Amino acid sequence: MSILIALSSVLVELAAGYPQRLYHAIGHPVTWIGRLIAFLDARCNRETLSPGARRLSGVLCLIVVLLVAGGAALILQQSLSGWIGLLVAALAGSTLVAQRSLATHVEAVAAGLESGLPAGRRAVSQIVGRDPESLDEAGVARAAIESLAENASDGVVAPIVWLAILGLPGGALYKAANTADSMIGHRTARHEDFGWAAARFDDLVNLPASRLTALLFTAAALLVPGASAGNAWRAVRRDARRHRSPNAGWPEAAMAGALGLALAGPRRYGGVEVADAIMGEGGRREADAGDIRRALKLYWVADALLVGLLAIAALLIFLHG
Repeated sequence: MSILIALSSVLVELAAGYPQRLYHAIGHPVTWIGRLIAFLDARCNRETLSPGARRLSGVLCLIVVLLVAGGAALILQQSLSGWIGLLVAALAGSTLVAQRSLATHVEAVAAGLESGLPAGRRAVSQIVGRDPESLDEAGVARAAIESLAENASDGVVAPIVWLAILGLPGGALYKAANTADSMIGHRTARHEDFGWAAARFDDLVNLPASRLTALLFTAAALLVPGASAGNAWRAVRRDARRHRSPNAGWPEAAMAGALGLALAGPRRYGGVEVADAIMGEGGRREADAGDIRRALKLYWVADALLVGLLAIAALLIFLHG
């Protein structure tokens, strides 16, 4: 059942995405989870607490968020049955996957750059946290490609993997953990201790998807003209573990090697330069809008391979059921 839910969720999201009218009417599961996290952050992350107490409070709040999200999804899944139930589950599961929206945002950066650097900077500011005004054309292009690679893992492969393993509860638990990390998992003065559990748990649940995404990009490079599967694999083996993130380096290194680019490296966030290793060392730093479009081709082929794997798994289950 979990494999069928994952496959049908992916197909629904590919076909329809998440309608803007629905978003404006009722919001989105991520915004619902976000409101709960913001409420707990405001109530429980008190500056008067000791660092140890704030860390414990963060652990307990993360557990609350996971229980609420996973529990609601479990209740929904257990209340469903038959083909109608599968359709409802697919509609719910599709809200946890971001195939279309990710590609749309990255495509907007390519289109923006083709119109001029200011438009490219505006577009990339919607998907990355670094200072857009400090980026030249190549910096904007690299930022978009890095975001595509990392979010292919976080926003597409990871939720699909957890949907396939645990059904709707798995997808909801993952999305809750990922949202918590994005909101309170940063190493700021306020969230250094309170967000510790969210950041570490997100690292853990993203570990399998980041490795799988690197493999998918490498395999996709075999099918995309001009891409190199061999270079992708060599970049993963050489560079992935040197990234400051335990997970982001895997898809970024695979993307960099496949396209012959040098991604990551030092970046500026909020006026502060953050040191990081270069993925695809020896590749080009002079990326442009054309490279963004090449990266999107690789992304879509990798996504098709993942959907194909789900379809094969569902067929095998059906034949042996």
